[in-house]
Amino acid sequence: MNSEAAALDAGMLSLYSRATAYLELTKPRVLLMVLITTLAGFYMGDGARFDLAVALKALAGTALAAGGTLALNEYIERAFDARMNRTRHRPLPSGRLKPIEALVFGLVTTAGGIAYLWNAVNPLTAGVTAAVTVLYLGAYTPMKRHTWLCQIVGAAPGALPPVIGWAAARNSLAAEPLVLFGIMFLWQLPHALSIARLYQQDYDRAGYKLLPRERTWGNPANLVMIAATVALVAFGALPTLMGFAGRIYLPIALVLGLLMLYHALKLLRRPTVAADARRVMLVSLVYLPMVLLVMVLDKV
Repeated sequence: MNSEAAALDAGMLSLYSRATAYLELTKPRVLLMVLITTLAGFYMGDGARFDLAVALKALAGTALAAGGTLALNEYIERAFDARMNRTRHRPLPSGRLKPIEALVFGLVTTAGGIAYLWNAVNPLTAGVTAAVTVLYLGAYTPMKRHTWLCQIVGAAPGALPPVIGWAAARNSLAAEPLVLFGIMFLWQLPHALSIARLYQQDYDRAGYKLLPRERTWGNPANLVMIAATVALVAFGALPTLMGFAGRIYLPIALVLGLLMLYHALKLLRRPTVAADARRVMLVSLVYLPMVLLVMVLDKV
């Protein structure tokens, strides 16, 4: 009886470990941000009548498709992840899952999520979601090994979740979701490039080219971060100027955007100091959830 209980416990532990490994394939922190921004886009599109049933269907389908896409990304990059300290413990490099398991899981969940969105929400939402998968896996992922311009390309699929949410709510697109896309797109550049700066040696070890080569005056990525942040300050004002966010939103978006710009500008004065890149990253981590939260609460 004891041996049977031990075997049962071992089996349950093994099942739990495998379930945890599959969950890790979906990059839960990234997936959570995708769902938050999708929900924000849905609310901005649906407004006061907020259809909870449709919102839940949109989130479920997006979670499947996005989680599957991220799992496929880990399948494609498994050999490169094994070379980096920050990723070598992921399910595939660590051997907790076999590549074929990750491939099947990724294909099934991605296709299932897009099909579900097509049937349960609307084809437009499924189409935008499919575009995320194609851009992320077909453009951004392979470009990482060849040019740092992948950061600009990769910002596009990362900026589409609010558009997914809006499409789910309205079954149409308009200027407002394009503004949300613009805010997300511009925000990602200083965010992603500051992370690339902090983990540059790790990325170099894997052969990823996420930053341009250093110049005598610094790194060109610093200029991209500054230009994107300047544009973000301007773009961040549009929801109030266009009338789909209130007056409380505007000063908060401007202050946070200017704070990020302040730290980005320090990179020109001290271009090799990682602490300044870290501050840009930290402010970016505050900027997006705070701006989205206030935008939703202050919706006109």
